[in-house]
Amino acid sequence: MSDPGVSALLAFIGGTALAALLVVPYIAWSYRKRGRFGPGHAVLAFGMLVYALALWTYTLLPVPDTTPEWCARNAVRVPQLDPLRFIADFQEERIGSGLGATLRNPALQQVVFNVALFVPMGMFGRHMLHRGLPTVIAMGALTSLFIEFTQLTAVWGLFACPYRLFDVDDLIANTAGAAIGYALAPLLRVVPGQRVEAPPGEPRPVTTGRRLLGMAVDVVSVTLLGGLLSVAANALWIYGFGAVTAPQHLHWLLNYALPVGLLLLVVPLAGNGATFGQRVVLINPVGPDGGKPGIGRMLVRFAVGSGGYFTLDALGLGLPAVALLLVSAVAAGWTRGHRGLSGAAAGLRLVDTRAANARTSLVAEDRRPAPEESP
Repeated sequence: MSDPGVSALLAFIGGTALAALLVVPYIAWSYRKRGRFGPGHAVLAFGMLVYALALWTYTLLPVPDTTPEWCARNAVRVPQLDPLRFIADFQEERIGSGLGATLRNPALQQVVFNVALFVPMGMFGRHMLHRGLPTVIAMGALTSLFIEFTQLTAVWGLFACPYRLFDVDDLIANTAGAAIGYALAPLLRVVPGQRVEAPPGEPRPVTTGRRLLGMAVDVVSVTLLGGLLSVAANALWIYGFGAVTAPQHLHWLLNYALPVGLLLLVVPLAGNGATFGQRVVLINPVGPDGGKPGIGRMLVRFAVGSGGYFTLDALGLGLPAVALLLVSAVAAGWTRGHRGLSGAAAGLRLVDTRAANARTSLVAEDRRPAPEESP
């Protein structure tokens, strides 16, 4: 067993990194699945992600240097296939009597750990995935079996020899832990921010939090896309052309021009006028006539909003860029209809996309020719 502190830290770091990559798709999914973004759901989803990585770190780490010499001395080649063998191990490793000695028994600690390791799976399986008891038990058993075979096969042949024991008692304890977790799942209901007040398709008000979330999605999406494009370009230049790094002007194009132009200009102009972040949180900007904003208004919004922030940042004007970002965030709460600084400058209003779609459908319905009456 690896150091629990190190395994937990690695799982948290890995979960945080994955969450940063998955946060935008998760927000988009949440708005379309539940009609809103619930912070309680997000906290539990993050916990489930960290837990999934913890299963890997706790069961496979630390990875030894499986040299032939190490394998000759330490390889675990014979699986433990005797059910409930841990009872005999408990008696063999028992030193002293009393509750304290019992709690310090390594055999008992191993069983308790293996049960506890799968309790979150049962809780998440019932509360987050809405699965019944048979399915949750099957999830626990199959996941445990996969882990045990991974250990038996030296991580499916990636290492020279098995360095962990295939133990049928671990399979039993893990499955029991999943069942116990199913019973404890109602405790997750106390996490605040999970309440869904209306059906997913029903429009909601455009609030300050929703505006700020859309702005944050724009900034995060542009940053992530620019970073991924730069990494891909560097890999191409290093491994394809043998250069140390990609040219500086290419970094500017990939870090700024392309992601900003695509997400903050092309997406609004080609769509309903919403930036990528606004589309994620189902916000629709409309002009004075209630329709899609004109090109001029969208360019003004771009210059005063996120586009202006990234332009100032690309020009090396970090302080003005941060100032614009802060003013925009404050204006999202103080302006009428939460249209923010850019919306006010461009003369735009913000509505829920579901309300805008419903209104468009009604207008289209009204414009249909009436059916001819039969004689």
